[in-house]
Amino acid sequence: MANVSEKSSGPALLAGLGLFIAFETAAFYGLQYLTSGLGEANQNQPENTIVANWVKTMVFFVAHLLLVIAAMLVLSNRLPRRYRGQMMGWFYVAVLMSFVLIIPLFG
Repeated sequence: MANVSEKSSGPALLAGLGLFIAFETAAFYGLQYLTSGLGEANQNQPENTIVANWVKTMVFFVAHLLLVIAAMLVLSNRLPRRYRGQMMGWFYVAVLMSFVLIIPLFG
């Protein structure tokens, strides 16, 4: 019974959600600023190629993934044990958000 982990409480999950939203918002605007020089602003040009926007997409995706992995590594060492059960769930949601955030990046 000593190895059974405690479940996170409701307030701890809400705090995790709030911090997750704050992290994703800061990551999105930071990466949007870093990738602002890449890609084409006007998609309806004659002889437009997908290459420039593909580079912007891949740079954004890889940089977001690096930020998420770095945050997970730092937090997994800093958080108390009872809150570490949330880490993998938020990690998977953040990886899915990498795909979702590409939509407003070009919007």
